[in-house]
Amino acid sequence: MTDSIAALTDAATSRFVRIREGDLDLQVHYNDAGQGAETVVMLHGSGPGASGWANFHRNVLPLVDAGYRIVLLDMPGWSKSDPIVCTGSRSDLNARALKGTMDALGIDKAHLIGNSMGAHSAVAFALAHPGRVGKLVLMGGGTSGSQFVPAPTEGIKLINALYRDPTIENLKRMMNVFIYDASSMTEELFKARLDNMLARRDHLDNFVRSLEASPNLYPDVGHRLREIATPALVIWGRDDRFVPMDIGLRLLWGLQRARLHVFSRCGHWAQWEHADEFNRMVKDFLA
Repeated sequence: MTDSIAALTDAATSRFVRIREGDLDLQVHYNDAGQGAETVVMLHGSGPGASGWANFHRNVLPLVDAGYRIVLLDMPGWSKSDPIVCTGSRSDLNARALKGTMDALGIDKAHLIGNSMGAHSAVAFALAHPGRVGKLVLMGGGTSGSQFVPAPTEGIKLINALYRDPTIENLKRMMNVFIYDASSMTEELFKARLDNMLARRDHLDNFVRSLEASPNLYPDVGHRLREIATPALVIWGRDDRFVPMDIGLRLLWGLQRARLHVFSRCGHWAQWEHADEFNRMVKDFLA
């Protein structure tokens, strides 16, 4: 194992930066790996206990080996980043946090990979700052408004229940829907995720407060997708029970330069459930 590979751990790549959000001075956590000329920023989903590293640790090394700098951003209200209550669009809040982080790190332009909430955030950023986006990779999110599945979906109901009552039983109920084959989740993995959630009860409580203040945290931007001209790779799980697959079709129809790949036997976490093929597809797309 080389020194560079050995250094690719959560702890070894952990960094902090300060950004402004309105009147707030926020400390934001991120992981920074690789030294490539091009930067890839990965944006995590909204699950309790989520972080950039937890969402994307199976994807970092292949992209570092391909020559990219990788930044995993923990959004305000998650993991080691400062707490916040969102009273408007979470997508726009996260886009502002992304801009603040890129400004502070001197990153003028980046490719964005977003899963679920992270995909909503990536689209919001691309709409607000089109010149600062290289390419987009969107999984399980990007806009709202399924034509076939009523909201909230089965998965969203379970995730909201977990925020309100963070128990191991509720975590297992959510994960059984979250990924296609939950048999790969060991008791150790469940316990680690639960411990990570309970370590920041303020994040859990603030998410519930945010839902009460703004039930529509991720607005439907389908009518604006045509404004985005950057190349986009849309990746979906056929068996996604959080964000239905027709949302992926809406992105394909709306974005100017999009392609769509659908994995069978895949839930809401394509980059984790089909990591090897996902990594190959993303490397080819970014190249």
